[in-house]
Amino acid sequence: MKTFKGKTAVITGAASGFGLETARLCARQGMQLVMADVQQDALDQAAAEIEALGVQVLPYRLDVSKAAEVEAMGAATHKRFGAPHFVFNNAGVALGGLIWEHTLKDWEWIVGVNLMGVAHGVRVFTPMMLEAAKSDPYFEGHIVNTASMAGLVSMPNNGAYNVTKHAVVAMSETLYQDLSLVTDQVHCSVLCPFYVPTGIFQSERHRPAEMSEGRAPTQSQMVAQALGEKAISSGKVSAAQVAQFVMDAVAARRFYIYSHPHALGGVQARLEDIMLGRTPSDPFKDRPDIGQRLRDAIRAG
Repeated sequence: MKTFKGKTAVITGAASGFGLETARLCARQGMQLVMADVQQDALDQAAAEIEALGVQVLPYRLDVSKAAEVEAMGAATHKRFGAPHFVFNNAGVALGGLIWEHTLKDWEWIVGVNLMGVAHGVRVFTPMMLEAAKSDPYFEGHIVNTASMAGLVSMPNNGAYNVTKHAVVAMSETLYQDLSLVTDQVHCSVLCPFYVPTGIFQSERHRPAEMSEGRAPTQSQMVAQALGEKAISSGKVSAAQVAQFVMDAVAARRFYIYSHPHALGGVQARLEDIMLGRTPSDPFKDRPDIGQRLRDAIRAG
């Protein structure tokens, strides 16, 4: 995308983390924004901040797992601003633990938000952008889907999250290929961040009551929560830096967006395992002490 000024951005998970930081950058570039989030009070505060930067904002309280809500947001976006130029399918939640310990509601919740939330954004907004491209040879569109490094490797005790993020990577790669069949005006990227200080490990507080079975967390889930919070809080790359990486990738039409390129060694090892037919490599081979602490902590229960 060559220019941002005067164009429209749609951002989910816009009240915090990558979403809010990206909204700030979009506003400074002169874009009008649709800001969607599940947390109404945080959304109101974020939208007021962005409006104070002098741009138009449509705040929209949204559960991305609900198809009808995303469709309604799409209609509201088109009515207010027309087809968006930049769509950031960013909302997500985290859930750890041994994969067989995830309940049916655990699976429904995380798949609904992390995977179907992106799918709804793609199916609602891509046709709008393609239609705009048909009628305007100068229209430029870009979609960014938030996955994770967990979508490129499969770390233990993180099963449901890994599954959803691998699926988002596959969806985004397919979207890229499918767009290339029909247009040169709409592009896409996938964001694969590693440990960045955001509020994702507090996402349980936003879980709807109907998505909870009310049981106490297992030992593995408590370990995943504690280790995840520690890793996230100690991250050295900020959400603001990741937002800049996103905007730079959109400007350059770059598909893969990484926050920690040095972490790609694990991805290479996984791909070599696949190519050579090896069993999955030990993710802790370079830090066996970490792997042992994880085993000890889970078995302590």
